[in-house]
Amino acid sequence: MNAPPGGSGSPPSTGLPRGVHAGYALGSLATGAFGTVPGLLLLPYLTDTLGVAAGVAALLVLLPKAWDVLVNPVAGRISDRTRSRWGARRPYLLFGGLALAVLFGSIFAAPFGAGPAAGTYVAVAFLATATAFAFFQVPYVAMPAELTSDYAERTRMMTWRIAVLALAILVAGAVAPLVRDAAGGGVPGHRWMGVFVAALIAVGAVGAFLGTRSAPHGTVGENEPSLRAQLAVAGRNRPFRALLLCFVVQSAGVATILAGVQYFADHVLGDSLTGPTVLFVCFVGPALVVMPLWSRVGARLGKLAALVAASLILSLPGLALVAAPVLPAAMVYLLVGLIGVGYAGQQVFALAMLADCIAYDTARTGRRQAGVFTGLWTAGETFGLALGPGIYGLVLAVSGYVSSSSGTAAPQSDSARLGVLLGFTVLPALLISLAALLLRPYDLTPTRLAALIPTTPPADGGVAVEAEIGQLPAKDTAIP
Repeated sequence: MNAPPGGSGSPPSTGLPRGVHAGYALGSLATGAFGTVPGLLLLPYLTDTLGVAAGVAALLVLLPKAWDVLVNPVAGRISDRTRSRWGARRPYLLFGGLALAVLFGSIFAAPFGAGPAAGTYVAVAFLATATAFAFFQVPYVAMPAELTSDYAERTRMMTWRIAVLALAILVAGAVAPLVRDAAGGGVPGHRWMGVFVAALIAVGAVGAFLGTRSAPHGTVGENEPSLRAQLAVAGRNRPFRALLLCFVVQSAGVATILAGVQYFADHVLGDSLTGPTVLFVCFVGPALVVMPLWSRVGARLGKLAALVAASLILSLPGLALVAAPVLPAAMVYLLVGLIGVGYAGQQVFALAMLADCIAYDTARTGRRQAGVFTGLWTAGETFGLALGPGIYGLVLAVSGYVSSSSGTAAPQSDSARLGVLLGFTVLPALLISLAALLLRPYDLTPTRLAALIPTTPPADGGVAVEAEIGQLPAKDTAIP
């Protein structure tokens, strides 16, 4: 399958068929399920079913995914250099996705019951699963920059993708706890839940592979000769650096919220059975409704301003949720719904701006190496998603949270309940809002892209990228 890099070609500037949009978006069933369920259920599984201490559980959740910081750029480089009759990226959608599904189910197999051996097994299985995820997600995220050179078309692709991502989060995050409880909870319930999510991942991977079969392969052009040289090129891309740093910190904030859902439902809402599901419906339901609205906001304000606005909407309700112990349940769920509105916009515009950064780099260097950029991106995102549960677990440990091996949460002290509350509300709100300040160096506007793209010559067999200027948003300005 692998061959030395070579060949050239530009992605088409015409609009892609809706079938390709929908097919590509199906891959978000896999990314959404893996991005949601471990962050939601793995930490409580370790502390309240396997009896692992909160501090140790935090490390077991963090370290395997931190491994992806090293693996993702390598996966990107390998996919950049891949040549096959299915293109450079699609083989990984199928084989990486199916491996991801099988390994995910193994995380919750619990062959050693409870205790230290069980915790070690989970860490090893999670490490293997995170590696498979790297080889699925990196090529998957790299595809839009190679399927089309149209600035606005990339936003439309991201809108489809994030709509399916929101649906995947809803199904995985809301239904997985129901499957666990319907199967009796504890170790048996988690085993059946793992099978359910593995099936969801497999459907997304196969669907994305088949759904993009009629899309252009997006021939990958000449790239830098070594991984070190490619990473150096990415480091010199100022807009990409700013966007990546912001997204990593915000991903950690979002993951902290996800990690706290079960604990928040147990110890603040006092509803361990229906609370997590209702919270997820309130989080994802509004996101499905407002997705077209965010697309219009982006066209009017520009992607950067819309990302900042979405970040504020994502974070501010979290500060208000600190009053959850005295608020009516309806008000709590309404605030969570507002967080979901902001999350939808934050995902759409961050991913659309990533594709712009890749196009900018190609125009600037004449070399198309989307895999390296998306490898770094997914490494950062994966690290952020792992860091969130790690942070939340450390908050629980510091506040004195008591673990349990019974499958249900143990009674907690006032300080532990305060840790549960602050870790779910104030801490992630601060991470998400303050991270928006990291976007100040981002200055990649439609005008700048239009000026660069037609005049940048290809370098050493690389390709120049063409863009349709007529559909660009009217305004896209940097933060002053």
